Amino acid sequence: MSPSKRILDQLKTGGSTSAAGLGEALGITKMAALQHLHSLEEQGLVKREAKPGSRGRPTLLWSLTSASLKFFPDAHAELAVSLISCLNETLGPDALDKLIKARSRHQLQNYRNEIKATSPLGEKLEALAAIRSREGYMAGVEKLGDRNSYLLAERHCPICIAATSCTGLCREELSVFRKLLGDKVEVKRTEHIVAGAPRCAYEVSAIR
Repeated sequence: MSPSKRILDQLKTGGSTSAAGLGEALGITKMAALQHLHSLEEQGLVKREAKPGSRGRPTLLWSLTSASLKFFPDAHAELAVSLISCLNETLGPDALDKLIKARSRHQLQNYRNEIKATSPLGEKLEALAAIRSREGYMAGVEKLGDRNSYLLAERHCPICIAATSCTGLCREELSVFRKLLGDKVEVKRTEHIVAGAPRCAYEVSAIR
């Protein structure tokens, strides 16, 4: 295990502590602990806070940020799959479909709150890609030739495990894109991570 991961683990289990206390817990010097802490701070994984000391000199306490959560076990995907399965079993596929459609309505409204309906197609897609990247999809937009066509590509799917067990999620995301971009725009999914492709890709064209 790397020294940085050991520090993250110690802060997770032991809570906020000083560099000296961290060094003592890990069997390294205070300076070595500080070196790793500063590197982790630059990555946004830890933060420091001054706590008044008994002799007037503040003590710096180090703790984890929310960005560090990705380095610890996460059962959200498994929980989502389990809930989907239980909902389908207890209430039936119609109830599951209603839930997915309700999620899509909220998703569409959130996107509309950030994307101007009067913006040109290219600007809409750039804004959509920025939002999707913020959500973890690693999205980008490419212009296709000289036509008013674009490729929206997503290189990661943060809901892939859930989407694999519930294809309605992918179906509704495509529907959200179509409703967001309007009747005068055609949106076709050309690549699909769930189907084994390295990315999800959507060809988006203005209808003449």
